[in-house]
Amino acid sequence: MIVHNVSRRHTGTDTEGGRMRWERLFADLEAQLAAEANRDLASEVADRTRHERSLLDLSARLLSGLGSTVTVAAGTASLTGRLLDVGGGWLLLEPVAGRSVLVPFSAVDAVRGLGPRASAPTVLGRSFGLASALRAVSRDRAVVQVAQRSGRTTIGTIDMVGADHVELAEHAPDEPRRPANVHGVVLVPFLALVSVRRL
Repeated sequence: MIVHNVSRRHTGTDTEGGRMRWERLFADLEAQLAAEANRDLASEVADRTRHERSLLDLSARLLSGLGSTVTVAAGTASLTGRLLDVGGGWLLLEPVAGRSVLVPFSAVDAVRGLGPRASAPTVLGRSFGLASALRAVSRDRAVVQVAQRSGRTTIGTIDMVGADHVELAEHAPDEPRRPANVHGVVLVPFLALVSVRRL
């Protein structure tokens, strides 16, 4: 009688209890594997994000903020305006009051106001560099105010753009660039430029 009871316990209750233990064991193992896969995925995403961010240069970062109102610290100047355009080594700001201003990257000490975005831009920057942008201003014969790192400003017309400098004919802002109005010629190296503002 005792042997018969033991046999019945092995064939019924033990089988169900064993199956439940296996199910719990497998469920636990499955949960551990899922958690590990999630950790691996999160780590891979973080690594890829860090890698993509490491490839962004200043131009790409600025392009991701086109249209934003930013403040650019450049030399002794602090320029605030809407970020209008970006090219090879330059940015263009539209101040709240006043005319657009071209700022070479070499003059930029800091940019504030772009926000936390650090992804690849959805638009492309201008393909031309600073010298080409300045040549366009020169061809237009626009009167400009050129600010330099020293704090000096020069008003006149860009007569010529060299490989690494601009040549300005100095004259009053309300006078056209004519020989009689020119009272000096100034050469300004690109490295000394802080901004070029059309007047």
